[in-house]
Amino acid sequence: MADSTTMTIRLDEALKSRLSALARTMQRSKSFLAAEALRDYVELNEWQLQELETAVKEADADDFASTDQIRSVLSKWGLDGD
Repeated sequence: MADSTTMTIRLDEALKSRLSALARTMQRSKSFLAAEALRDYVELNEWQLQELETAVKEADADDFASTDQIRSVLSKWGLDGD
């Protein structure tokens, strides 16, 4: 298991109660569930930001699909490319 550290966060009472109930039902600690949720959030947002950065670099380099490539994809989906 990786080293861990402590972090304090503020939650509204309703969310804290929901987390507590979920932890009991899942037989996990609130800390475990919170860490898992934060890990998922960070991974998702890192991925999205990386994809955006890549897209901006491609756009800056004028790396766009050609008209024929777009028509091909639209045709594959049964859509009109015009």
